[in-house]
Amino acid sequence: VQLQAYGGGLVQAGGYLRLPCAASGRTFNNYGMGWFRQAPGKEREFVVHISRNGDTNYADSVKGRFTISRLNAGSTVYLQMNSLKPEDTAVYYCAAGVRLAVRVAESYDYWGQGTQVTVSS
Repeated sequence: VQLQAYGGGLVQAGGYLRLPCAASGRTFNNYGMGWFRQAPGKEREFVVHISRNGDTNYADSVKGRFTISRLNAGSTVYLQMNSLKPEDTAVYYCAAGVRLAVRVAESYDYWGQGTQVTVSS
């Protein structure tokens, strides 16, 4: 599976962004999809996961502000980020996997290249 995340940018605190991640190469429906982020000097951290049948799992830090969705027909997963905070600043990565410990980055099989999100105060 090839993954391409895009839609990052610079936004003021309280603003919003929507990050699409487009998948190609294999049957998208077979994969659980996750978003992770990595801020400078920090380890990559789990943000959210959506299963093949649409079940979701959010990190506490984004619950109520971020929403993940998937469009299987279009092989795309979306991360809607509202009420952004400066601490959300990071490179955001989408990932795909089959047998997942959904909050563990090493359990994912495929990764996109990342897109930078910067939230100014």
